Amino acid sequence: MKSWPRIIVHADMDAFYAAVEQLDDPSLRGRAILVGPNSQRGVVLTASYEARPFGVGSAMPVVEARRRCPQAIMVPPRFERYKEVSERVMDAFGDFAAAIEPISLDEAFLDMSGSEHIFGSPKAMGQKIKQAVFDATGLHISVGVSATKYVAKVASAHEKPNGLTVIPPEDAVKWLAPLPVNRLWGVGKVTTARLHALGLRTIGDIARMEQNELRRRLGTSGMHFHKLANGIDDRPVSRGRAAKSIGSDRTLRADVSDMADIQMHLRRAAERIARRVRAKQYVARGVRVRLKTNRFEMITRQSRLPHASDTAECFLAAACQLLQEFEHPGPFRLVGMTVYDLDWRAESSQPDLFENQSSRKLETIVDQLADRFGKGVVVRATDLVQKGTIADEDVNLDFLDYRDGERVSRPGKHTLDSLRHLHR
Repeated sequence: MKSWPRIIVHADMDAFYAAVEQLDDPSLRGRAILVGPNSQRGVVLTASYEARPFGVGSAMPVVEARRRCPQAIMVPPRFERYKEVSERVMDAFGDFAAAIEPISLDEAFLDMSGSEHIFGSPKAMGQKIKQAVFDATGLHISVGVSATKYVAKVASAHEKPNGLTVIPPEDAVKWLAPLPVNRLWGVGKVTTARLHALGLRTIGDIARMEQNELRRRLGTSGMHFHKLANGIDDRPVSRGRAAKSIGSDRTLRADVSDMADIQMHLRRAAERIARRVRAKQYVARGVRVRLKTNRFEMITRQSRLPHASDTAECFLAAACQLLQEFEHPGPFRLVGMTVYDLDWRAESSQPDLFENQSSRKLETIVDQLADRFGKGVVVRATDLVQKGTIADEDVNLDFLDYRDGERVSRPGKHTLDSLRHLHR
């Protein structure tokens, strides 16, 4: 077998949340299920493969999903369980490669270059990864193997569910050619329409187009698409995943306009975020507030903190100041907060000189109680009667910042170009 210059694997669990629910509850197996909040205002997080023939998918409003598939069973999400299973998946990946780049709870890139003498051919690698994940979780995973991250990711989706697609580097351009242009990273609905208007409907059309013409029509994005279409993608698999920011957005059961109501939800967000920041031994230097109107318009304001912090008190104070910059009267259906520009607390610029020590001490005591007795052991009296959101938990990838007790990368210091391309 001719050795590949690189061997990149993209492994992606199949309908992950739904698959976990069907694994844990045998009565759900073989049935259409929708994982998401049982609310008219919620969105579907995952649809089982039995529901997908009805045109149901993730991010679809629950109301629309239930209209299309009325027989579907609505299952509330259990994020702690999903994170537990995800850890097993990531541990299984760790037996195959040192360079693992998790993208979400249920997918990751692995760089297996040079490991043919250990695991065999690229196809054998994919088979072994699939078996290891199944042995660890009882769940199926789809795997794509090629010489670049882009082709491997497209390949992993090619034969879902439970697929394995191997694309040798010399076959990549030919294999990509008949696929529609929206399979390119960075091509959404708007860009798809622009490409169609230029007569470009397949990836092969873009690969064959003259580069200067693409640049003239689409600017630097055109050159990016041309490289991908020709199988060119030299981005490395980045070991580990450190957070660039930590946030909490909540869709509300009822729209809010009153400042006091918005501040209440921001306070809850600040407490959730601060607990996560402290657990990761981080501090943040910026706060961002997001409000979504009842017409689904997202409005954002952000500001730098006067000093690095990890307390809810500091985050909330900054958020309340930002609220004064919002001119839209509402009503709002979502209230969210994010902290950014993260660093490790031990290496930040002397935060102890500035922070409110009594406030931080109180918050860390609550952390310790929650760690010992559970998250709900200490709650504010007002929160006993004012829930207000359609979900009590949200998913995060905090556990991926560490592996075997070791910090895997510096918070906020990713290869930004790689992440921009990946999440366009």
